[in-house]
Amino acid sequence: MTEALKKNKNIDFYLIGIGNQPIQEINNEIKSIIDSHLVFSGGKRHYELIKPLLPKKHFWITISGKMEQVVSQYKTANETVVIFTSGDPYFYGFGNTLKRFLPESILKTLPYFNSIQRLCHKTETNYNALKTVSVHGRDWSALDTALIEDHSLIGVLTDGVKTPAVIAKRLLQYGFDNYNISVGEALDGEHEIISNYDIKECTTKNHNVLNCMLLSRITPKAVSFGFPDHLFVPLPKRANMITKMPIRLNTIHALNLATKACFWDVGSCTGSVAIEAKKHYPQLNVLAFEKRKECGTIIQQNKEQFSTPGIKIIINDFFKVNLSELVIPDVVFIGGHGNRLKEMILKIHQLNPKVRFVTNAVLETTLITFKSVLTDLKYNIEATAIQINDHNKIMICSAQIEV
Repeated sequence: MTEALKKNKNIDFYLIGIGNQPIQEINNEIKSIIDSHLVFSGGKRHYELIKPLLPKKHFWITISGKMEQVVSQYKTANETVVIFTSGDPYFYGFGNTLKRFLPESILKTLPYFNSIQRLCHKTETNYNALKTVSVHGRDWSALDTALIEDHSLIGVLTDGVKTPAVIAKRLLQYGFDNYNISVGEALDGEHEIISNYDIKECTTKNHNVLNCMLLSRITPKAVSFGFPDHLFVPLPKRANMITKMPIRLNTIHALNLATKACFWDVGSCTGSVAIEAKKHYPQLNVLAFEKRKECGTIIQQNKEQFSTPGIKIIINDFFKVNLSELVIPDVVFIGGHGNRLKEMILKIHQLNPKVRFVTNAVLETTLITFKSVLTDLKYNIEATAIQINDHNKIMICSAQIEV
């Protein structure tokens, strides 16, 4: 805030959460704030709800479009602005945005219940274990993580694209059929509707765009430590073309994913390593690279088979991909390199000089190249030999930059 904005006052913004009731019931504190100010702000819907309570002479700043323009109006107001938001301003709300754009502002907040809370109240749902996510104007990652983590109750903020029907279809696609769905439309408003569905039924329904959801788990999803190899969809006529489960789990250990944010599986083939990584570390951003076109369908089928959404599949020659457009990895598994291992390591190292590398070496030449290139880059190398039945001995090699 500018010095002019701070002159003769202690608070830059009041953030007042309101419900969707056609006639707003406000307490004496909020009434006093409204009566003693002239500049107000909020969305168009908020204005319609609160307008009857505002002073006759007031100025309204509509929150829409680019936030920079809204902030500019706040600054030129030169006095305290009273902002109305839906429910709790800090629940995926405008309060977080305001603090990001004007971090030094002095705020006072008077929240109301958020929409997920109101849906829990109205459905008499115990929400002690509630996990809340938003796909409103966002990608699927938060919902995917919550589903893989097998939360017993998930609250979802939707939007006009990721509707309850679309969300239900995604749940079925990835095998999350162990949830029931409650949808609250226009909660607290004149057109409030609360509906309960099984997932399949919800896929055919249309809802008021002003809605939120509860996913209530019926039964926990059985999860094994390591997926049996025979359950993966294989490459046609190449059933053995998969990283075997004992090797896969040791590879996951070598990747040291617990503190990592983004993992690349290069030469993903059937996607077994990427899928195992995502299952054990649901919050991990996983990218699976494979140049064989038929593997795109195979990896997708395996993602659905093992209920692991959220893995980005890139079907292309790794050396033709514009890597700068992707999320930079902090750990990479090289499952295939097309005899260009050195070039691949150097290309990835340019993106992140501290990236952790892991590969499974069957050939001695692979082991030698991996050690030589990364030793020159000042990495520490570790290797563990594993042999399963009559298969070739494999060296699980990891490399971490010296600190």
